[in-house]
Amino acid sequence: MIKLFVGLGNPGAEYEDTRHNAGFWWIDQLAQQLKVQLQPEKNFHGWAARTTFQGETLWLLKPATFMNLSGKSVAALARFYKIDPAQVLVAHDELDVVPGEAKLKLGGSHAGHNGLRDIHAQLGTDAYWRLRLGIGHPGVKSEVIHWVLKKPSPDQRKVIDTCIERTLPAVALMVSGDMVKATQQVHTSKPPRPKPPRPAAAPTKEGALHDTPHTPPGPEPGAA
Repeated sequence: MIKLFVGLGNPGAEYEDTRHNAGFWWIDQLAQQLKVQLQPEKNFHGWAARTTFQGETLWLLKPATFMNLSGKSVAALARFYKIDPAQVLVAHDELDVVPGEAKLKLGGSHAGHNGLRDIHAQLGTDAYWRLRLGIGHPGVKSEVIHWVLKKPSPDQRKVIDTCIERTLPAVALMVSGDMVKATQQVHTSKPPRPKPPRPAAAPTKEGALHDTPHTPPGPEPGAA
């Protein structure tokens, strides 16, 4: 079961709406749903909230360190309350998942994510859960830093926020310890595919000379 929910991001108004702060966006929505408010906690180097849900004590945490020192905050709280790494879930931005989708996984590489890299080091293991919130990839490796520290377009931000909302019902399963069902719920909770445009009506004889030729829509894009 998950006892500690962590959202990753960078502190400061200049980073608040950047893609790298998707984990902060997620934990903020979870806090709102649970009706708790995160407060500064110097001992844990971040903002934290303690609450009870389904009869279990939960912690919510946003590190106040910059991203590359996130593990300092996570490890401080987890060790103080004797929370095992497998009982920790870290929500973070993910380049390799498209905006509007999320993936849940246990363990694995940090894949160059500086927040995960430091959590790996501070916990001494990779065996904690990650909720990977898709932000998409700029397509060129050299543009990654600029991409994650830039605000998404309004349309992209909307689909990311909607994705976050769709993942929150899985929290109940995470707290109960049913990570298999939680994973299934996160992975099957995808945005609906856009409907193809309706074909234009056949022109009448009277209007045939004035109608532009109609091109049938292409195939519907598949899920990434």
